[in-house]
Amino acid sequence: MLHYEPTPTEELRDPIAERAGIRVLVKHEELNHRTVSGNKWWKLKYNLQVAITEQKTSILTFGGAYSNHIHATAAAAAAWGLKSIGIIRGEEHLPLNPMLSEAVKWGMSLHYISRSEYRQRSQPEFLDEIQKQWPDAFIIPEGGSNIHALRGVQEFGGLLKDIPHDFLCVPVGTGGTLAGLATSALHSSILGFPASRDTSVQARIHELIQLTGDSSPSPWHLIGDYHFGGFAKMDNTLRSFIDSFHGQHGFLLDPIYTGKMMFGVLDLVEKGYFPRGSTVLAVHTGGLQGWRGIR
Repeated sequence: MLHYEPTPTEELRDPIAERAGIRVLVKHEELNHRTVSGNKWWKLKYNLQVAITEQKTSILTFGGAYSNHIHATAAAAAAWGLKSIGIIRGEEHLPLNPMLSEAVKWGMSLHYISRSEYRQRSQPEFLDEIQKQWPDAFIIPEGGSNIHALRGVQEFGGLLKDIPHDFLCVPVGTGGTLAGLATSALHSSILGFPASRDTSVQARIHELIQLTGDSSPSPWHLIGDYHFGGFAKMDNTLRSFIDSFHGQHGFLLDPIYTGKMMFGVLDLVEKGYFPRGSTVLAVHTGGLQGWRGIR
């Protein structure tokens, strides 16, 4: 079982927000678990329960060499007494980086495939072959975004109902977190900040929402202006912002997801995007181990 540590909500005392007459709150979901933190805790919760129910002995999933999802899945599977298998994009590089080293320490078996093969990871024929090769494995897609993940994120959305807010801001990777929150019966507008230039994520979010059967999700919108050149890209402007934010507010943002989101949130506040008097709730979704691929 994965223990969940209740997390605080903090109001940012930021001069940009104060000048604009906006309250900016941060939900510190990065503190909910030591190794399976942030949105990963919620996305993996029911995937693991279903795997146990189906009497699977291992969890198989996909990711890059610095994938937060690979790292979290290995830790979560070990906590549940399951083996894990990571299908890794690209070639093996030794020694292993800290992310993969810890995944192996937690019992994950790594299998590398070419980038062209990896692009097939969502194709039914490819997944059928993977299942034949590992018949006792429960397969979770890259990023963990499936119907079981949505159920977990919807539970998280239930917690957010107790925090009065007008706008909810979340980083966007594979879209599961936004889709789950949009189908949580929240009475706020949801803004997603994609971490990459992948324009297909909007259609993917629509598909995930349809999986839930919710015909009237909360209003949501993607703000695609803050990816800083693409996934895992960080320029001096973003690095300087994250360093300054850390010094001012006392907690760290990750460079892949939450740093870009919070830069975008405060930029939109300064530009007058939010009506004066609004409360904006931003979710810190974890991923701080992402610094290992940059520092």
